[in-house]
Amino acid sequence: MNAQKPKVPAEDIEHLIEIFKQSGWDEMHLEAEGLELFLSNDPAAIGPRARTAAVERADTAVAKSATPLPSQSAPLAQHAAIPDGLVVIRAPNLGTFYRAPKPGAPAYVEIGQQLEPATEVCLIEVMKLFTPVPSGVRGIVREIRAHDGQMVEFDELLFVVEPN
Repeated sequence: MNAQKPKVPAEDIEHLIEIFKQSGWDEMHLEAEGLELFLSNDPAAIGPRARTAAVERADTAVAKSATPLPSQSAPLAQHAAIPDGLVVIRAPNLGTFYRAPKPGAPAYVEIGQQLEPATEVCLIEVMKLFTPVPSGVRGIVREIRAHDGQMVEFDELLFVVEPN
């Protein structure tokens, strides 16, 4: 699945975030011109996309792979194939990807770790608004595809999980 690149200038997104910060709103969800933006004052809020599709089956057209699963926690390229039977966790919004709740803290998850559907796997931050990302699946982390501190786009592949 290819996500359409947003046509909205970054300055407009920043302006929308500032309007939200100054409003009395609890949450804001906006979809326009290929952009989906979800903002919330509740740090435990889960965006609309995360509620319905934070975890999805890998596209079988790119799911053929003969390479073994990695045994280290180094992030992998976004274009690497997803082996059959695995699921992916994608970014619910654009922002900066963080593997730990704060600098120096242990990462939320590591390769080989067992997940429950409510397990937080990372944070995504945009303009000081942090969105926790739940796994949404019971399984084992097999790959981590984003680097700590990396800017990620909406729907970008973050983790590969072997469901159980």
